[in-house]
Amino acid sequence: MTGGLTEDELDLLRQSFEWARTGDLTQLATLLTMGVPSNLTNERGDTLLILAAYHCHDDVVRLLLDHGADVERYNDNGQTALGAAVFRRATVIVTMLLEAGADPDTGPRSAREVADFFDLSDMRALLRPGVPARPSRLPGVPPSP
Repeated sequence: MTGGLTEDELDLLRQSFEWARTGDLTQLATLLTMGVPSNLTNERGDTLLILAAYHCHDDVVRLLLDHGADVERYNDNGQTALGAAVFRRATVIVTMLLEAGADPDTGPRSAREVADFFDLSDMRALLRPGVPARPSRLPGVPPSP
């Protein structure tokens, strides 16, 4: 197969998303060392970082950040890694992502909107206290006055 990936290589890339979900640091570190991009994205637009953040694997999040994962990427539902971490109330990961430059207002469903929608005051406090969210664009929720 010239210029393309073999089925085995494609299976390995697909497996990387499961490793991000389950927190398999060793397997992901090996793949990243082999040159697999840290911003690998699945058919739903989820990156390895979004999945690791949602499943609260702070060591995997750190690994991906160290390999240049883009903290501003969002999936097909408009969700970022920061929004996923806020939803899961993963304070350590939220802090890591903010320190890596994640913007709480990025994406159609921003992390700040997630904190406001689910009334997560502890998360809201991490996302720059005192700064109001943009008007909500979550389905079925009217914009803030």
